[in-house]
Amino acid sequence: MSKLCLVLGDQLSLDMSSIQSIDKQKDRILMAEVKQEATYVKHHKKKIAFIFSAMRHFAQQLDANGYQVDYIKYDDAENAGSLLEQVKKACRQHDISEVTVAQPGEYRLLEDIKQWEEELNIPVKITPDNRFMAEQSFFHDWAEGRKQLRMEYFYREMRKKHNYLMESGQPTGGKWNYDNQNREKAPKNLDIPSPTVFERDDITNEVIALVKDSFSEHFGDLDDFHYAVTRKQALVVLEEFIEHRLPKFGQYQDAMIEGEPWMYHSHVSFYINTGLLSPQECMDAAEQAYASGQAPLNSVEGFIRQILGWREYVRGFYWYLMPDYKEKNYLSASRALPDLYWGAETKMNCLKQCVKETKENAYAHHIQRLMVLGNFALLAGLDPDQVNEWYLIVYADAYEWVELPNVSGMILFTDGGLLASKPYAASGAYINKMSDYCRNCEYSVKEKTGHQACPFNYLYWDFLIRHQDVLGKNPRMGMIYNTLKKMDETKVSHMQQDAEAFFEKLANNEKV
Repeated sequence: MSKLCLVLGDQLSLDMSSIQSIDKQKDRILMAEVKQEATYVKHHKKKIAFIFSAMRHFAQQLDANGYQVDYIKYDDAENAGSLLEQVKKACRQHDISEVTVAQPGEYRLLEDIKQWEEELNIPVKITPDNRFMAEQSFFHDWAEGRKQLRMEYFYREMRKKHNYLMESGQPTGGKWNYDNQNREKAPKNLDIPSPTVFERDDITNEVIALVKDSFSEHFGDLDDFHYAVTRKQALVVLEEFIEHRLPKFGQYQDAMIEGEPWMYHSHVSFYINTGLLSPQECMDAAEQAYASGQAPLNSVEGFIRQILGWREYVRGFYWYLMPDYKEKNYLSASRALPDLYWGAETKMNCLKQCVKETKENAYAHHIQRLMVLGNFALLAGLDPDQVNEWYLIVYADAYEWVELPNVSGMILFTDGGLLASKPYAASGAYINKMSDYCRNCEYSVKEKTGHQACPFNYLYWDFLIRHQDVLGKNPRMGMIYNTLKKMDETKVSHMQQDAEAFFEKLANNEKV
């Protein structure tokens, strides 16, 4: 009798708890590209290509390390279409006495796997997902009894627990974060390093042909696929980020430039979230760069905060509040997601650029996601389910554990302040400050009302007016509501009329 270890598509590490528990001589590993997981939402073509190629390369790595691997490709005749049916087939073929799998990153799949014992009539062991620094129990204990679950305080506990950028129990440099040094607009003629790219091998070419054939109706481009698909390649991405981009990462991490989708960002979220890189080795490399004088403290702290703070926090937040969290809609948003998110023409250059780069790369950096695409979704009152599905579809690093808290909590404020202390709403002035998008826009960011006005300007104030009953009680919104009170009534009326006309155009699928 032998054990079957199911390895999911985002668990591509030899250090996974599920893999560590098996015997190479008698147990088997199953990996499968099943239709159910590839199509429960219509994932970006490049996202599917990346995950399938990384899975196939990892299966080769497992085989080279002496594991017995059954790998089921998407178009294999023996593909059963779902993970459960594929596990059933493997159990029959190999006389399996127990199934083991590391905890998946999505609540829906975990609940499904919990029912498998009854279906299979053998034990199904779910081992902890050890790709994270904090166990779920650590977040639970930290969160229990707190009125506010603020990332900053969780981050400080994680810094202390894991001793990153700490000296004698105090934060290196005397401050916990250097965010005030990380908000500079990029100057003209900035020499931005090229992203790390790789030639496609036969495996990746085979996967791309499969995606073209089987997922032709899905959103996104397949051209210029250059991502790392092996651990060795992912380590190169990390190394080149540390050397070439980390020194200015902090300074320009919020900046946006037309035609520069990659900027100084690390691009390692693809690889951490699939297991090709560990969070520890990424943070260790950054901390060493600071210690050696290769990168400044504000850049290194900002990078570590994204991993040890934000990544760990949203994962703990997700599991602590699911499944009820997914149903929250504090602002009663219900407007349908407009076609411009799928590439329909728009006169708003910032949205045009961010959607274009998302379509091309299955990637956009966090300020594009939050303060352009997300800010519009918030101001326009777009339906949370549709917005969440869009973010899950279009980004190659998106899995529900990371996507849902970021979108529902940080972007849409659906939870009424459980994650963020106030809505991240902004007018066109913010986008103009942090980007050069407004320079080539058909609208004028300086105009507040009228047909030439930047829609973000009047949508921002209309959003505040619509939700004054609930947001007016928020102490962090007091100053802006005091400004609203002092505004000329005619100006306010014009902004509301402009917003109403804009939303009518959206509803009619007119170009906005």
